[in-house]
Amino acid sequence: MINETELVVIGGGAAGMMCAYTAASRGVATVLLEPNRQLGRKVRITGKGRCNLTNNCDVKEFMRNIPGDGRFLYSALSRFAPADTIAFFESHGLPVKTERGNRVFPVSDNANDVAGTMTHLCERAGVQIVHTSAKAILTRDGAVCGVKTDEGTIACRAAVVCTGGLSYPLTGSTGAGYTFARTFGHTVSELRPSLVPLESPDEYCAEMQGFSLRNVALSVFEDGKLIYKEQGEMLFTHFGVSGPLVLSASAHMRRFGQAEYRMEIDLKPALDEKKLDARILRDFEKYSNREFKNALCDLAGYTMIPVLVRLSGIPEDEKVNSITRAQRQALLHLFKAFPVRISGTRPIDEAIVTSGGVCTKEINPRTMESKLVPGLYFAGEVLDVDGYTGGFNLQIAWSTGFVAGSSV
Repeated sequence: MINETELVVIGGGAAGMMCAYTAASRGVATVLLEPNRQLGRKVRITGKGRCNLTNNCDVKEFMRNIPGDGRFLYSALSRFAPADTIAFFESHGLPVKTERGNRVFPVSDNANDVAGTMTHLCERAGVQIVHTSAKAILTRDGAVCGVKTDEGTIACRAAVVCTGGLSYPLTGSTGAGYTFARTFGHTVSELRPSLVPLESPDEYCAEMQGFSLRNVALSVFEDGKLIYKEQGEMLFTHFGVSGPLVLSASAHMRRFGQAEYRMEIDLKPALDEKKLDARILRDFEKYSNREFKNALCDLAGYTMIPVLVRLSGIPEDEKVNSITRAQRQALLHLFKAFPVRISGTRPIDEAIVTSGGVCTKEINPRTMESKLVPGLYFAGEVLDVDGYTGGFNLQIAWSTGFVAGSSV
């Protein structure tokens, strides 16, 4: 067991690896504590195992994807922007590519390559990786002097807390960083799930569980006001809705318990109402002698048809040739604004990201050092700053980890 070093980085995720590598590259004797057998456990499963490692945009566009007050990140992003992340990985032998929405992935489509590159860089820079947990951060005369672990105490002059949030607990996210922060008088704001599936009281969601919708437009309303609209993919589940569109939307829905949320799904966004009406008419002419329930097979998926029939208000056994214009208009409206009420989010351990965390007003944005305890630093998801889906949260980890590692 190592007894003494200059810096102890607690947590071997994205922020922790970047911090440890950056510090060690500057000649700072660095120990990285990670209880998991591998570094970057969460990195290895992000982006469905592909790892959306950043978003290829400028700082101004980046800030538009940070809900709440993102100004804390200006300094970190100016020193290590998305372009720097791309250059960093490519210069270290990991080619990347930019896809729809400026999302950046490794060319290999393998998240293990991202975590593997960072692990290799840490080892090459001389970071001492110790597979154990931090139990406490020790201070003397109000400043950091050591870290107590499962295996003993390591004396140090600085400690960086990179323990992540409460999401994905199987990756080792236990919330320990919040405990460390509170111990030293730091404010920890309410911890909520973000980028998370959503629950609905509408029973027809469960009826359609497993059914995916592609190329649909999702609109989200908060107390009747449109707060999110995007096109993409989603799916119905036994509890409500999930999929990329829903996860993105959830980051905008931050007032559960105070506000009422509902969704509208445009099942045919490529067709305006006039073109969709013409399309429905063509199908109704084609199947004019069928019962209504058997006339939607070209317009909707088999799983969704019984729900559409029921919500349309048209009797399922009504002959298509007797359906009125008003009934057809009701069906058209259902295709353009399929309703889903939202009652809340799934638990935080099912979220991709934790919203909330250590108050950024108590952290120096130029160094990531605590304003309360000299030698104590925070980086990554443990901070009260998070982004929408698209590589923004990993970039926050890279940037804040880099700044902390450059400052100790």
